[in-house]
Amino acid sequence: MALTVRAAAPRDAVPVAGLLRAAEPHLVVTPELLAWQATGKPAERFGMLVAEAGDGIAGVARTGLLHESAEPGLGFVNLVVRRERRGRGVGSALLAAAEERLAGLGVRRAYARVADEPAAVSFAERRGYRPGRRNLILRLDLTVALPAPPAAPPGVRLIAAADLPDPHPLYEADLDAAADEPGDVGMDEIDYADWRAAYWDRPDLDRRLTTVALVDDEVVAFSVALTDGGAAYLSGMTGTRREWRGRGLARLVKHASLRSARSAGHRQAFTVNDAGNDAMRAVNEWFGYQRVAAERRYLAELPRRPSSIA
Repeated sequence: MALTVRAAAPRDAVPVAGLLRAAEPHLVVTPELLAWQATGKPAERFGMLVAEAGDGIAGVARTGLLHESAEPGLGFVNLVVRRERRGRGVGSALLAAAEERLAGLGVRRAYARVADEPAAVSFAERRGYRPGRRNLILRLDLTVALPAPPAAPPGVRLIAAADLPDPHPLYEADLDAAADEPGDVGMDEIDYADWRAAYWDRPDLDRRLTTVALVDDEVVAFSVALTDGGAAYLSGMTGTRREWRGRGLARLVKHASLRSARSAGHRQAFTVNDAGNDAMRAVNEWFGYQRVAAERRYLAELPRRPSSIA
C-alpha cells in the first residue's frame, strides 16, 4: 500500500488528535490544541507532518524549534505511528521528512520524546539518536480522597490563575522556577510576549484549576493545570521560586489544584516527572501518584540542508 508523507492540513486535526490520545493517554490533545499550535506559537515554528496510507493516517510527526533556550539551533521531532502500522516503514519515512524540515529551519540538534520501550528505543538508536534524561509518567486516582491539605505559611494566600489581574508575576515565577529544573534543554530565553503566546493563551490551560501562591503581589509558587474541557487533567508544571523553596509550597499549590480538579468532576490526573527530580518525586508520592509509563528524551545532530516541506 502506497505511503505519502505530507504537511498536515486542517482536516487532519480530528484523526491526528485521536491517534495521539490513543498512543499517549496521559496527554491533553484536542483538535483545537493542534490548530492553535500551528498558528498560535510563531516563535516555535510548529509544523506537523502526516503519513497517509490507503486506510487513512498511519502516523504523525510534530516538529518545531525549542525557542525557549538561549542556545541556537535546537529543535524537536516527536513521532507517533499507529500500532498496526508499526514496523512497515512509516516511522522511517516520517523521521526523514521531519529531519529535513528541521534542517531547513536551521536546527543542528534534534530532540525526540521516545517511549521507554524496547521497540521505540531500538528505532531511535538505530537512526543515530542517543539517550538523554528519563521521564516518569504518573497517574493519580482522583476518586480516592486526597491527603489532608498542608497548612499555608504565614503571609501566603492561594488564588486561581483566572483571578490574577495580570499574568506577568506568573511569568516571572515560571522563569525563576525553571532556571534549575532538571532537563535536557533550559528555559532561559523567552520574553513575556512569547511566554504569553506559548503558555498563557494556550487553549488547554485551565486557569480556574491552575493555582498560584501569592505573597503580597508576588507569585511564589504555582501549579499549572491542562485540561481538554472534559475528563483529561494533566499537571503542566509545578514550580516554586528558588528563595521560597523548602516551605511546602509545591504540595500546597498542587493540592489546591487537584482538589479543584476533583470538585470539577475529573477522575484521574496525570503528571510527567523527571526521573532525577527527587524533590518533585517525593511530592507526587505523597499524593499517591503511581507510575504507568516512562519515556526518554533522545537527541541527534542534524546536517544542514534546505527544506522542501513547509
